[in-house]
This record gives sequence, C-alpha cells and structure tokens, in this order.
Amino acid sequence: MSKVLFLPFSIASSLLAGLIGKKVFAAIWSVFDNEEPPEPKHHYVSWKKIIPALILEGAIFRAVRGIVDRAARTAYSRATGAWPGEEQPKSA
Repeated sequence: MSKVLFLPFSIASSLLAGLIGKKVFAAIWSVFDNEEPPEPKHHYVSWKKIIPALILEGAIFRAVRGIVDRAARTAYSRATGAWPGEEQPKSA
C-alpha cells in the first residue's frame, strides 16, 4: 500500500530530478566549452567531444536522480512512518 501512495511523489521527484540534472549538466559543461552541450543529433560534432559529454551527462543525471529519489523517500517516510521500498538490498 505504501508503494502505491508513494507513486505520485515518485513521479514528481523524477520530473524535478530531470530539471535539476539538465541545469547542473549545462553549468558543468560551460566550464569545458563555450558552446551548448553536444547531442548525438548534431552532425558536425566529433566523437571526441560527444562521448565525454554523454558520459558526463549520464553520470550527473544518475547522481541527481538518486539523490532526489532518496530525499523524496526520506520525506515520505518521515511523514507517514512507512518506508516506500525495500529495507535493504537483497543478498546475492
């Protein structure tokens, strides 16, 4: 039941994480290059530029998404007294 009630918070936090991740990536990319971050659809961008940009973007988005998700789960848990998810990782 807790997981179902957490779903709207999860969706909202995912959207927020996407917006934050985009801003953080653009800010960090501006340190390396004066142009906008390259995308795979750009024809005249070299592989030497696109690969590091994609790796950096992926790392930032994953970190921001994890931080925002953890914060949303912690806030939900404090408000309801129930943790929305697994208590600990499953053993291998």
